[in-house]
Amino acid sequence: MSTQELVLTGDRPTGPLHLGHYVGSLANRVALQETCKQFVMIADVQALTDNFENPAKVHENVFEVACDYLAVGIDPTKTTIFIQSMIPAIAELTIFYMNLVTVARVQRNPTVKTEIKQKGLEESLPVGFMMYPISQAADITAFKATLVPVGEDQLPMIEQTNEIVRSFNRIYNTDVLKEAKALVPKCARLAGIDGQAKMSKSLNNAIYLKDSADELVKKIQKMYTDPNHLRVQDPGKIEGNTVFEYLEVFAKDTAKVAELKAHYQRGGLGDMVVKKYLMEVLEEFLSPIRARRAEYASDRAQVMNMLYAGTQVANETASATLHEVKKAMQLIY
Repeated sequence: MSTQELVLTGDRPTGPLHLGHYVGSLANRVALQETCKQFVMIADVQALTDNFENPAKVHENVFEVACDYLAVGIDPTKTTIFIQSMIPAIAELTIFYMNLVTVARVQRNPTVKTEIKQKGLEESLPVGFMMYPISQAADITAFKATLVPVGEDQLPMIEQTNEIVRSFNRIYNTDVLKEAKALVPKCARLAGIDGQAKMSKSLNNAIYLKDSADELVKKIQKMYTDPNHLRVQDPGKIEGNTVFEYLEVFAKDTAKVAELKAHYQRGGLGDMVVKKYLMEVLEEFLSPIRARRAEYASDRAQVMNMLYAGTQVANETASATLHEVKKAMQLIY
């Protein structure tokens, strides 16, 4: 991949990050920082679109998410980590882009429609939440990102961003804004421990990066397997079995996983044996992350100073883009 590739990615700070985040994006970010110029945004403004009544939660989770980033290996000397609300250019770009998108087009966005339904906002939809695709376009274009790691559910957001880019460049006869490509990971989504399709804080079915060893054991013990596998001697199904799904992702010994699958399918292998192996696998994975996270969390000033430094760099980049945008719109006086 070209070293000139610009990457923009981020998370909404509504809670600590979990294994689903790691599989869906964090691992990618650690790899991309070695070959690309990468900006990682802590999207506190977007978090407020459905947490506006709980600003303290969003405020504290900016720090929590930053600790998670550092713990998994996102390096602030290689990646610019910044706080969204401290970049005024993003808000200004959002306002300009609102003139390029119809209300009907935003309402047709399938990601927005799905999230409105999931969050039960049909009767009390904040305008800010509905405008989410436009603000995300501002996030991406402020840094002229050419690559955006996302899950499949976010592909309509990238499509709408590129529509805005094309409209702006055509209307104002410029090439200031750049279109972005989506990078979808091979394993874009991890099921929750209850077997639901998505691991989520709101569904209370997540394993968090900061979970203790005891918390990890309790959650794995409750994991969804094959509900019809009632006796050890009975054949079991691995399709839809979350324990085997996690082993596929995190276990290094692929031969052992294949052996466990075959044994489980022919019968004679109990769920707790497989769960115990998963406990070992995930503890090996999470233990160093947990230790690094605790170290960073113990020095709040260090983490916040890292964020302030990254935000200053991001602010300079976004401000330069805003100046070009305003010049194209003849708004420089």
